[in-house]
Amino acid sequence: MDTSDVNSVIPALTPVQARVKRAFDISVALLGLMFTWWLILMAFVAASLDTRSNGFFVQRRVGKDGKVFQVVKIKTMRPHNKTTTTVTCSGDPRITPLGRFFRKTKIDELPQLWNVLLGQMSFVGPRPDVPGYADQLTGVDRAILSLRPGITGPATLKYRDEEELLATQDDPERYNREVIYPDKVKINLQYIREWSFRGDLDCILATVLR
Repeated sequence: MDTSDVNSVIPALTPVQARVKRAFDISVALLGLMFTWWLILMAFVAASLDTRSNGFFVQRRVGKDGKVFQVVKIKTMRPHNKTTTTVTCSGDPRITPLGRFFRKTKIDELPQLWNVLLGQMSFVGPRPDVPGYADQLTGVDRAILSLRPGITGPATLKYRDEEELLATQDDPERYNREVIYPDKVKINLQYIREWSFRGDLDCILATVLR
């Protein structure tokens, strides 16, 4: 199924909608960086000391149109010889005590404002996945790649306790691959079908309040 076939089933945002969404992202990302640069700097220094390494976590993620980019976050984990999976569960031994605080307060997400400003991400959209997930979508599901990945979104809100959920599974990686990820795909496709600026604002508000 080519791009035109996908768009006939899951319509992409109109040019006007895309411009409105991007203008909002640029404006709020600039304001966010102006007001939180000091917090990002403090978190970077603290994370550098805590993990004894570069306080920024940089990882390849799949973005709009399947293009790979480098997402930037505050580092919250240290290497662990017995844990190599990219799936993170509650109680993961790689997460440091300070890292748990950063993750709980979402301070670790603040550097992604830079990704938003560069046009690699949006405030609202599907979460950016590591290669091996979004880049392997087929058929109608590839409509998800028509959007910039988001810091938050409907799927992110539904699975805000994902780490705790995965911790209850015998095989967290398999459960994520066979249950959680397919459900996120369905939610993200619905998000594209029903996109509205008001809907994005509601997602951001719900994220802040929670």
